[in-house]
Amino acid sequence: MHARGSTFDEMFDGEGNTRPAYAEYCRWYDEQPPELMRRKNREADDTFRRTGITFNVYGENEAEERLIPFDMVPRIITAAEWRRLSRGIEQRVRALNSFLYDLYHRQEIVRAGRLPERLLRNNDAWLGNMVGFTPPGGIYTHIVGIDLVRTGPDEFYVLEDNARTPSGVSYMLENRETMMGMFPDLFSRIAVESVSNYPRRLARSLAACAPPAFSGTKPTVAVLTPGIYNSAYFEHAFLADQMGAELVEGSDLRVVDGRVQMRTTRGYQPIDVLYRRVDDEFLDPLTFNPESLLGVPGIMDVYRAGGITIANAPGTGVADDKAIYSFMPEIVEFYTGERPLLPNVQTWRCADRESLKYVLDHLPELVVKEVHGSGGYGMLIGPTASKREIAAFRQKLEARPENYIAQPTLALSTCPIYTAKGLSPRHVDLRPFVLVSPEGIDITPGGLTRVALKKGSLVVNSSQGGGTKDTWVLKD
Repeated sequence: MHARGSTFDEMFDGEGNTRPAYAEYCRWYDEQPPELMRRKNREADDTFRRTGITFNVYGENEAEERLIPFDMVPRIITAAEWRRLSRGIEQRVRALNSFLYDLYHRQEIVRAGRLPERLLRNNDAWLGNMVGFTPPGGIYTHIVGIDLVRTGPDEFYVLEDNARTPSGVSYMLENRETMMGMFPDLFSRIAVESVSNYPRRLARSLAACAPPAFSGTKPTVAVLTPGIYNSAYFEHAFLADQMGAELVEGSDLRVVDGRVQMRTTRGYQPIDVLYRRVDDEFLDPLTFNPESLLGVPGIMDVYRAGGITIANAPGTGVADDKAIYSFMPEIVEFYTGERPLLPNVQTWRCADRESLKYVLDHLPELVVKEVHGSGGYGMLIGPTASKREIAAFRQKLEARPENYIAQPTLALSTCPIYTAKGLSPRHVDLRPFVLVSPEGIDITPGGLTRVALKKGSLVVNSSQGGGTKDTWVLKD
């Protein structure tokens, strides 16, 4: 094994020496016959194909079902690094929840001049229907994903927040199960924190968020999916199964006697907590999109009357907005009274005239993203874009500058992937998963490491050709 590349390599230092986190793994790897590793790599692909771990990518005319690529070299984080990350993640999630409460009540942060009111006025994700309403327990963000990138030994940045419907946790769990099945001896040599109890923790956390009116009985939890054609349907079905919860579609639900109830073989039964994987717009045709067939007519009335908990709360998507992301340092400080433990990536708001001028003058050097974009779509990566792509994006920016933010091209850290020629470095990010309930904040030790499988690429999204890795947090 040897070091390559000039950016921060998580496995090797600048002299080619193995970093302590990977020392035992490297010793184990060097003991493995090359043919065995090649065979195990094929087995991993077969396992994912057999299990049906797929996602849908939507093109112009149709959806294509793909196998998500899995790399069998783990990404390893020390216990000390994880403790530091966890403190920063918890601080940020607390601030996000306080921020959302404030946005739908007195808007003190706007009154104080720390956040422009236009970011709400022009934001489709901010829901007037939620104004003045407090969800059960005051919790808006029951499940959160915080995307992190690393650029140095002690340098982690938050790339974006996922407070609406963070996805990918099923891949975290399947990656670990696959690794343990293929290399059980490796886990006996290296003490790694478990992630397998996440579904149980999720079920317990959701149950703790049931409306107070139904305390004293075991809450009924269900997962609402848009259906089999949704890109994350595998995850919806997987989590429902692992939690022992019902998987339902909008057509399975109706409002009966002031409760949201699901169709069963014994008639309609009430639901206390609905983990919804349907966007706000389609949640209730009587409140939002009248043409929606994915939601439940009248569910918002039941919700506002205290008859059900919806996780995550409608309206949390405003916290995913990339223009609001650029204010997160101020948001954290405003609600916690502390400086952010995890910094943001430097961000230029193209709605600001001076920022727009800078971005237009430096397009070949920057990453430009849509304010409401996700999944790696609708973005420009200046250093790898052609002159034609840059010119076309320039026109978009000049036409609708408020629709974009820009960031520097970060030198993301690299981790090795397994290739036919041996180990080769690729850029990675990390999405830890956070559960929030009246019982507190629960951060799973690990998360989903996404990896840009193309050499030199910085785009880790599965829809853009990225893959995933098992993420290990070492025990002390």
